[in-house]
Amino acid sequence: MKQFIFLLLFISASLNLFSQDERPIVYRIDIKQNIGSNTWIHLRNGLREAQQMDAACVILHMNTYGGGVVEADSMRTAILHFPLPVYVFIDNNAASAGALISIACDSIFMRQSATIGAATVVSGGSGSEAPDKLQSYMRGMMRATAESHGKITRVENGDTISVWRRDPAIAEAMVGGGAAIPGVVDSMRVLTLTASQAVTLGFCDGIVESLHELITEHLGFTDYELVTYQPTFYDQIKGFLTNGVLQAFLIMFIIGGIYMELQSPGVGLPSAVAITAAILYFTPLYLTGYAEHWEIIIFVVGLILIVFEIFVFPGFGIPGILGIVFVFTGLILALVGNIKFNFENVPAMEMFRAIMIVLGGMGMGIIFVIYMSSRIGRPGLFRKVALAADQEGFVSVSLAPAAMVGKVGVAATVLRPSGKVNVDGELYDAVSMKGFIEKGDEVEVKRYENFQLYVIKR
Repeated sequence: MKQFIFLLLFISASLNLFSQDERPIVYRIDIKQNIGSNTWIHLRNGLREAQQMDAACVILHMNTYGGGVVEADSMRTAILHFPLPVYVFIDNNAASAGALISIACDSIFMRQSATIGAATVVSGGSGSEAPDKLQSYMRGMMRATAESHGKITRVENGDTISVWRRDPAIAEAMVGGGAAIPGVVDSMRVLTLTASQAVTLGFCDGIVESLHELITEHLGFTDYELVTYQPTFYDQIKGFLTNGVLQAFLIMFIIGGIYMELQSPGVGLPSAVAITAAILYFTPLYLTGYAEHWEIIIFVVGLILIVFEIFVFPGFGIPGILGIVFVFTGLILALVGNIKFNFENVPAMEMFRAIMIVLGGMGMGIIFVIYMSSRIGRPGLFRKVALAADQEGFVSVSLAPAAMVGKVGVAATVLRPSGKVNVDGELYDAVSMKGFIEKGDEVEVKRYENFQLYVIKR
């Protein structure tokens, strides 16, 4: 009898243990900051972890005013193609990019005081509306996302009709610039919905005040395990390094470092700055799958061509032009998710963002070079970067070229405006003071400065 009772207790304990292990996992990913590289990394890692844990579903806990359209597009695509159900709980705000991500989810739940909409594309710098071309692209994304949920059938006045589960016209109206929707929004106005309006229009599947209420009353999990994605320190660093603003600054340091090093050749601080900036630029992009090895090779080949142009064939010829094109191309392609120059699946917005980041970084690099050139050697932070003006008693280079002033020579290479000239049978670095000078033209040396002869065409 005791053995029978012991057996029953053992079976009961085993069943209880089994039932505890079988509790469904509800996986939560917090989206409570501006949409950007960090939130995209968090979502992607969280979705992967949820799938590995065999979660029953994923809930996005959202409170955002929006952010980057490119990252939002990547996030909505990941959600639309994810095999597990993805729900969103809008705790307070789902504005702009947040609205796009929310519409991609299988179901939308909102707190009574929450809002969704206002998805007009704006300029990151000024906050003004972006050109209509980008607004049109955003309207298309919003419409396509709403249409991806398909149609449902319902009976109206005795007739069975098929309607969109989420009306694409409502999604477009959140961007603005479209046609009026009677009883919803006027023409050209931007639509923002409250929770009750969203329920009426089919853009919200329920109003809840907590995650627990959502999980138990709407998803039907009375006994569940809630797992929240915890970003690692590496995720934070990777997200920080893939921020568009920082990438522009890294490009600035790459350009500035290369220029300063070429002005005073030798492996020094400018080289270290340029190399470090290039590593910080390409490494996180390579690890996240954006940059491939051949894109990095294009960038390196571009740098080699530029150096080749400066030191082997001074001037501004084919190697220099190709070098600039290669550097520019490598920096841009590393930011877009193309596969061996196949751009079919690359959103226009992503390409536009990449070009703007690289152009912005190069522009800042030019400004940085001009500023550094004007500050080096002067009192302040950069005083010791160059020798002081007063170096009495010290001569580190030959002053013989200074004796060339007033002499006549021949252009040994094309001067556009820099190159080499032959004076008295010796080759010297030279700069044309007025216009380009072709190879073989006769030149006159007007002054000697910065280790270069300054000449004019005779």
